[in-house]
Amino acid sequence: MSRNDAAALAKSAEDHLWMHFTRHGDGVAAPPVIVRGDGAYVWDANGKRYLDGLAGLFAVQVGHGRQELAEAAAKQSRELAYFPLWGTAHPAAIELAERMVVGAPGDLNRVFFTVSGGESVETAWKLAKQYFKLRGKPTKHKVVSRSLAYHGTSAGALSITGLPGAKQDFEPLVPSALKVPNTNFYRAPEHGDDHAAFGRWAADQIAQAIEFEGPDTVAAVFLEPVQNTGGCFPPPPGYFERVREICDRYDVLLVSDEVICAFGRLGFDYGANRYGYRPDMITTAKGMTSGYAPLGAVLISDRIMEPFRDGKATFLHGSTYGGHPVSCAVALANLDIFEREDVYGHVLLNEDAFRSTVERLLDLPIVGDVRGAGFFYGIELVKDKATKETFTPEESERVLRGYLSSALFENGLYCRADDRGEPVVQLSPPLICDQAHFDEMEAILRVALTTAWDKL
Repeated sequence: MSRNDAAALAKSAEDHLWMHFTRHGDGVAAPPVIVRGDGAYVWDANGKRYLDGLAGLFAVQVGHGRQELAEAAAKQSRELAYFPLWGTAHPAAIELAERMVVGAPGDLNRVFFTVSGGESVETAWKLAKQYFKLRGKPTKHKVVSRSLAYHGTSAGALSITGLPGAKQDFEPLVPSALKVPNTNFYRAPEHGDDHAAFGRWAADQIAQAIEFEGPDTVAAVFLEPVQNTGGCFPPPPGYFERVREICDRYDVLLVSDEVICAFGRLGFDYGANRYGYRPDMITTAKGMTSGYAPLGAVLISDRIMEPFRDGKATFLHGSTYGGHPVSCAVALANLDIFEREDVYGHVLLNEDAFRSTVERLLDLPIVGDVRGAGFFYGIELVKDKATKETFTPEESERVLRGYLSSALFENGLYCRADDRGEPVVQLSPPLICDQAHFDEMEAILRVALTTAWDKL
């Protein structure tokens, strides 16, 4: 089979490839086959171009086709293609860990490398439990996370995930994962226009959960700086300051899950720095390598490392490819691009333009809310803007999945139309995008959303 034969590739995918989070079976169209990328665009096997409005999967920060990153991988492969971090180290991992902690909030001075974001979350929960055992508090093992929040697909990470539909086929999962309300201000009418009061209320739900379960049983709180699932919920003013107070009061670790939000997605190295809070751990992946190689990490505070420094305790956890030399080399080259091209500064300079361009869509009757930060926005869709009435399950199936997802793609925009929570369209483009790309996204969305409204 030729890699240039579009029909043969699609047929082979139908016959042999089990795609992630994808419906298979009769009546499901053959998958698009993406063969090339350059900048903010990708091309399929038929030569059609698409604007990548999701940065692959919230990952391709510096855009597609960066020769520098490919060359970094090739160079490292020639020098040391692979060696584990199991009691040994290699220069790429050492240098990357040192660079990652520069500018990290608080005393996050230690890096544990993983392969993915879900593995980073799994690592953080396991570490939190062992940390408290070493401190003589073995009953502290439970975790708190938010409704609708996505934290990964492995058993522990999926337990922390707040999406019932994503978990039901795999239950029973790991017990002791508690859920609290998220920060969707659009769906919090009882607070009027008072964002700060809503933030205080939402943070206090964490305190109530800890108190109800018993502070001596809760180990950690897992929160994204801007929650992804549900459509990009930013934190209200004072929210994280209050959460930090709560965690300190009850001796609970605050884990900032930044698998999406780190490495420029919000215009900062870490989302915690944007919102001014001090986590005890940061979980990350995706943008570390701009998606050019699989790599994740947990940044860990000196305080958590301390019980392991007596030479007797071991964190019995790791993976074959965690901190892979080639992936670390790609991450280092990626950080070089960030610095040389001031990628974070570019996001901060252009985020208002991105937001205002997407907000033009608020004149459509189907668009209820636009929210987010940096280059990370959600557009919530409604049936009635006055009442905020949402879609029925049948309407989501027919309009969101049955029409909108495919229509956006067919019109040249790759993004996400999702109804895990309320129906939303999410935009998370490469961090190199500018006004021309924003205008192109808005124009394609306007046509598709107008037709979607008609179909309602």
